[in-house]
This record gives sequence, structure tokens and C-alpha cells, in this order.
Amino acid sequence: MKSKIHRCNCRKIWSIQNRKKKITAKSILLNGNWKTEVKPERRLDPKGFVITNDTQDIITDPPFELLKQFKKATKLIYNKNTVEFNFKFGEFLWFAEDGSCYLLNRLDKM
Repeated sequence: MKSKIHRCNCRKIWSIQNRKKKITAKSILLNGNWKTEVKPERRLDPKGFVITNDTQDIITDPPFELLKQFKKATKLIYNKNTVEFNFKFGEFLWFAEDGSCYLLNRLDKM
């Protein structure tokens, strides 16, 4: 089932939403494939989301030991003026508590 992940800046949390439920978390590890989706045609509030089809790959508030298996590669950046991301798809993402989103590489695959 398709899940959208986005930042709720007013509450300083991440939100995971699909057609059945909505979950919030301080940080999220997306341990699988993802892609971005933008909605520039929305007249009042254009938005961008990270999408995954595998909800079992979403780990809310991951333990530090799990994050040690990865190395930060670069940031995923959303430009709300142009309604686009700097990357369109990938394999691992970490949505940090400070609101940043990082592309990750597994240490055992480097």
C-alpha cells in the first residue's frame, strides 16, 4: 500500500500517511526503495512527498544501533518554490529529528 512521508513543521514531527491510517514520529528510517511525488498543480498549497509502497520498510524512531549500519551520503532537499526534489528515487532514507532528510548507504555494501 502506498504511504506518503512528509514533515509537519508546525509540530516538528514526521508524518506517515496512507489511505487507512496516519502515524507520526520524531525520526524515521526508510529501509527500502522510495521515490518522490510532487503536486505542483495544487493552487493554494503545492506539496512534495516521499512515497514507498512497502510499509514494512518504514521504521519509526529507529534505535541508534540500527542507524550505525548506515553512512550519510547527502541530503534530500525539497525546494518549495519550484516544487521539486534534488533526487527522484533511491533505496535508504533517514528522516532526522531536526527536520533533515539524508540519503544513506549501507556500510556492508561500501
